Amino acid sequence: MIFKLIIRKTLEDLLLQEDTDGDNKITKEDRGPKKFVLKASNGIEHSIQGTYHLSNLLQELALAKNKGLIEVEIPLSKIEEAPTNRISRMIREVFWDDLTRTIDEAGISKIVSDDKTESGVKRIYVPFSDVSAQAYYKGIAAKYGLEVVVLPEEITPEFVKSINSKPGILSLKLENKKGAPFVVPGGRFNEMYGWDSYFEGVGLLLDGRIDLAKGMVDNFCYQIEHYGKILNANRSYYLTRTQPPFLSSFIREVYEAESSLGKKWLEKVLLTAIEEYETVWMVDDKRLTANGLNRYLADGIGIPPETEAGHFDEVLAVFADKYKLPVADFVEKYQKREIIDEDLDTYFIHDRSLRESGHDTSWRLDDVCADLNTVDLNSLLYKYETDFAYLIENYFCDKFKTDNKIYTSEYWLTLAEKRKQLMNTYLWSEEHQSYFDYNMNTHDLTHFDSATNFYPLWSNICSKEQAEQMVKKLMNEFRVRGGIVATSKRSIEEISKDKVQRQWDYPNGWAPHQMIIWKGLLNYGYKKEMYELVYRWLWMITRNAVDYNGTIPEKYDVVSSTHKVYAEYGNVGTEFDYITTSGFGWMNASYQYGLSLLPENMIADLNKLIDPEDFFNVQS
Repeated sequence: MIFKLIIRKTLEDLLLQEDTDGDNKITKEDRGPKKFVLKASNGIEHSIQGTYHLSNLLQELALAKNKGLIEVEIPLSKIEEAPTNRISRMIREVFWDDLTRTIDEAGISKIVSDDKTESGVKRIYVPFSDVSAQAYYKGIAAKYGLEVVVLPEEITPEFVKSINSKPGILSLKLENKKGAPFVVPGGRFNEMYGWDSYFEGVGLLLDGRIDLAKGMVDNFCYQIEHYGKILNANRSYYLTRTQPPFLSSFIREVYEAESSLGKKWLEKVLLTAIEEYETVWMVDDKRLTANGLNRYLADGIGIPPETEAGHFDEVLAVFADKYKLPVADFVEKYQKREIIDEDLDTYFIHDRSLRESGHDTSWRLDDVCADLNTVDLNSLLYKYETDFAYLIENYFCDKFKTDNKIYTSEYWLTLAEKRKQLMNTYLWSEEHQSYFDYNMNTHDLTHFDSATNFYPLWSNICSKEQAEQMVKKLMNEFRVRGGIVATSKRSIEEISKDKVQRQWDYPNGWAPHQMIIWKGLLNYGYKKEMYELVYRWLWMITRNAVDYNGTIPEKYDVVSSTHKVYAEYGNVGTEFDYITTSGFGWMNASYQYGLSLLPENMIADLNKLIDPEDFFNVQS
């Protein structure tokens, strides 16, 4: 059955009847009759019933309207499409393209004109070392109203602070005057982020978008070459910090999905990844610590400019009182460096390092991050070492030459084994049968229960015995209705009594943690547990999308299984009219990855929206 519809008229009638709260969506909170008689211009009359089907109709009308159409033919199969099929199809056919950016003449306006730039200012910063890019952007500056700023050869924290009042986008790779494409997370995040990009890449590869996944690897390598690191994101105020290292995994997965990229490409990106490992992560007394393990350590001076207003009020009030000044006066003097306070400077080193970890913010890392050898970072670097060994052995006849060194798989496996031993010495608790972050100052484990403690499963660090105990802990203390919670309830209650909620803590859950843990469970043969956790996560996403007009947001409260999360920055991906055309980057990827893991019978149950609490109680 196909309905031929006048878009504007049908849209107005549908919203007038069903959108009772006036938010241009049809959700379970609307109080309309949930029954709309569709009178098509081709003579067909049909009753569309229920929140989900009505919101699908609204979305199909919106898609056609966005194309500039006046009339559209919509098949009933689109309106009554199975939820998992619809969500997955929208991600594959609509969301990825909507999230794609390029920093070239075709895409420049979209990337520089957002609410993170000064009103009316379109500013782009270009590396000192990329002369051709300087010429390109200066050549199009007048046409697009660009302010092109060439960065100094040496980028210091002092320089970055000096341009915090003049924010702008950082240029990425250009080839033949075309920008290498990349995917942004969505919403206010209109730039290429570090670890988001890897997880987005997992979904892109599943959806056959090699072009975008490769483009992001190329952009990462450009950042290492010209900015000295993979950036937190390509904004001017992120120049002093990186993000969790996933480049080796990204390279390996892209190349093995499309080996026709060629050995020259692999050689170039592998060389750059090794450079990042050695110059960003393995520099003594910086991110490499005296015990041989690593930490997050971001540079920067003063208050991070990208934080929301009021975030640091409680901390700043203590220091303002110390100097007997109103908070506003103290902040002004501190930012101008008229007041230099070592304790507050140290606090902001920890805060920037916390943001470098990607977990901004969590009480696990607050005011301590730079003192910690974290489980997650060392697991990721172990993965670098084993990935380098694998790539060199399998694609370079076990001999990889650089300008001044020849690497073999044995070289990297030796480093990996050393790291594993150090992690088991410093980060493993035999008593608790778990890995924990290690505080280098107190020489103690933090004993803070975080989903990041399970990264060793993903990196294949654990012994069979360790994995068995960790999986028990995972299923007993982190499994909730909607998947895996970011931190245990116990740890948050112990450390954050009477404190504000942080978004990377209980009761919230995040896509990267789910995806890493699923893969970790697969690595050690725990398929039953993996299926259950995938089902829980996808059920929560599907249930919320069905009830809330296709909403695919940044994060969830996985305990209550709702996208209504208001801690800190709110929830990106929930503000739209009629239809979301982008979802949220790593949420999209987690959905595609999760569906690729589940057997067909469980996907069928997912389409029936069977609550996991009922489903797994029945199955147990």
